[in-house]
Amino acid sequence: MNLYHCLIELRSEAKALAFACAVENWMTHLQERHLIVQWRLLRRKLGLASGAHTDFILEIEIASLAHIDQIFCTLSQSDGQSERHYDHLHQMIGTMFVGLYRPYPDPENRERIALI
Repeated sequence: MNLYHCLIELRSEAKALAFACAVENWMTHLQERHLIVQWRLLRRKLGLASGAHTDFILEIEIASLAHIDQIFCTLSQSDGQSERHYDHLHQMIGTMFVGLYRPYPDPENRERIALI
């Protein structure tokens, strides 16, 4: 299991509930195509946060690193419905930072792997 972690701030004109609906539509679309395992959207509570904490966190569970390549290949050949879901979601995002996380310690137990 790998966790794709997205820190999201909306554009000033975007509405939070419309964004949540767009996330649900896009994530459900991805789940129905068996591209992701699970997801959840979190919102900062009572505006309580410091530093770089964003208003929203979207966590997307992906089966494996090999599966990520399959996801991107599938999405690059997307149909009109996929593009509409993605565009509707993405037009509300002002800034986004992403990271890929894994359970730790894990079976590979590697801190860094490189070809060179």
